[in-house]
Amino acid sequence: MTSESINSGFLAGVRVIECSLLGPAALGGHLVDFGAEVIKVESPAGDYVRQMTWPIVEGSSLLHLHINRGKKSVTLNLKTPEAIAIFEDLVRSADVVIEAMRPGFLDKMGLGFERLKQLQPKIVFCTISGYGATGPYRDLASHGVAYDAWSGTIAPVIDDEGFARIPAQTNIGITAGPAFAAMSIMAALVRARTTGKPACMEIAQSDSAAYFDWYRIETHKAYERPQSEVTGNSSDNFERRAPGLGGMWEGVRYQFYASQDGYVLFMASEQSFWKNFCHGIGRDDLFEAFPGSTYADHARGNTALQTQLREIFKTKTTAQWLLFADEHNTTIAPVNTPQTVMDDAQFKNRFTWGSTEQLGCEQLLLPLHVLGEELPMPTMAPTNGEHTDDVLKNILGLDAAAIAALRATGALG
Repeated sequence: MTSESINSGFLAGVRVIECSLLGPAALGGHLVDFGAEVIKVESPAGDYVRQMTWPIVEGSSLLHLHINRGKKSVTLNLKTPEAIAIFEDLVRSADVVIEAMRPGFLDKMGLGFERLKQLQPKIVFCTISGYGATGPYRDLASHGVAYDAWSGTIAPVIDDEGFARIPAQTNIGITAGPAFAAMSIMAALVRARTTGKPACMEIAQSDSAAYFDWYRIETHKAYERPQSEVTGNSSDNFERRAPGLGGMWEGVRYQFYASQDGYVLFMASEQSFWKNFCHGIGRDDLFEAFPGSTYADHARGNTALQTQLREIFKTKTTAQWLLFADEHNTTIAPVNTPQTVMDDAQFKNRFTWGSTEQLGCEQLLLPLHVLGEELPMPTMAPTNGEHTDDVLKNILGLDAAAIAALRATGALG
């Protein structure tokens, strides 16, 4: 990153006030990535995300170091009128307020949307929480896996002793929720700056997990209609397959195969890619025997073909199959793990790591590539209250005596 990129970015000049606990704070982290100034308002006790999950890097969790990187931390005891006054002054200078905890927290402090609009008529206010501000689950305490379990994107597995276990699987809700919310905030910001109209919105991580899985959910809904109205694909003789990847189990031309040194994913569901593959390996006879349909034909259940493909894919390494696919314009992908993907040539080409010196540990930066520009490099995640005096002095214009007086009242913890 260049020195010019530090104070740049698409959201340069946008100020965000964030009240957050734990994972939902990733919302403000997305805005940091685009150059916004995010001021994280913490209680005197601080956000205990610093001690949550693993690994712990020199006393701070990786979760904290990643989602709170680039933010400024201000300690305010919002149980005091002096701290409320400081918070209100910050809102007057801000474009966005984020409530990343159980919905209604700020309203209980007398800082709900109606009050925020009085302080800043163009304010964009967003609440992000586990189950949202409505519905029977709105007050349930929860953690990230809950949203994936609720939405059906994760399911228990049973171990050899009959115990149910949480499988190794990507968390969806805690990632999708902040990403959807950040997109929504940016859209609202455009409107606020062009029309002056404020926005009040809320999003749930559980909702986001379900919406992320819209294809399977909508397929189940479509299958509630009669077969005469909703069928399978013509390549399957219109037989309904299971929704999503569940319908891939019996796939042959779209399936995993072992290579000499790992696995590849073969994806020749289009007839043209399948023909190119067969010609490339010198097996035009395979295409003649099993030509398939023009589109979306996985040769489902064709174990005779699957047996031949299993032996064919064992003849090359994964790297050799990728070169083959490039040369013959067919569809083969490498199969990685979260550990091995870091060594993949494509990963190395596309991703940038922030260093330990910059961020407290090596972290992936937002994989957005902007022609002729660089996204700003975030700073290290703050300690609780690290920027209190700086923010009070440089944003609110308080001098040392005024800050000391505030501290004496207990407003700063």
